[in-house]
Amino acid sequence: MRFGKIDYLNLLPFEVFVRAYPKPSQFQLFYNRKKSYPAHLNKEFLFGRIDAGFVSSITALRAQKEKFKATNVGIIARKRVISVICLPKEQGEDYQSATSNALLKVLGLKGRVLIGDRALVEVLRQEQKHKESGNVFAYLDMGEKWVQKEHLPFVFGRLCVKENRVFYAKLMHAFTKKKVKIPYFMLKNAESKSGVKAKEILNYLKVLSYKMDKKAQFGVERFYRKLRILGIKPPSRF
Repeated sequence: MRFGKIDYLNLLPFEVFVRAYPKPSQFQLFYNRKKSYPAHLNKEFLFGRIDAGFVSSITALRAQKEKFKATNVGIIARKRVISVICLPKEQGEDYQSATSNALLKVLGLKGRVLIGDRALVEVLRQEQKHKESGNVFAYLDMGEKWVQKEHLPFVFGRLCVKENRVFYAKLMHAFTKKKVKIPYFMLKNAESKSGVKAKEILNYLKVLSYKMDKKAQFGVERFYRKLRILGIKPPSRF
């Protein structure tokens, strides 16, 4: 039971949930060994170094060919996302996310992609400068741009599974049904690690959801269709 997890604040609720969920010892032994950024976990998953985990949603395009299941649990933005941004005055992809780099092209934007906790820190920095001096924001929220254009949620990551599907189905069902409250000590640990204040972490988590309803499913299918039209390929082993 080799599970890979995205090591970002966006999965802090899942981290809290898993700690209390009854699980086999082999899952627990491996759980903290494979944590990284989405693009790295894509390769770990496709090469079979992990059998399940949250990976970039673009990876799910290979589900049929690679014979794995892309579940209806993911990292979903229904308005803003805050942690996936484009910096228009700069250039370059973010090596940490295949999905966000593809989304930049789908949206027809120009600039440098920045994701995860680094993006969240940058947004909060710019918002503080805006309050102090009225500076114009120098970033575009890519989740917000997608929703404005398509009127559908955007799914940035998806839980994909190769083995032990029954166990993961039960775990994900329990996760989506439970209202998670983050303990104070975990919130403070996350604050110390990320540099984002606890209050801001909680505000950020409010913009995310994890269960893919019909609208989110329509959103991800539309994204996949646009990738095919533009000829953007999903990650592969070679």
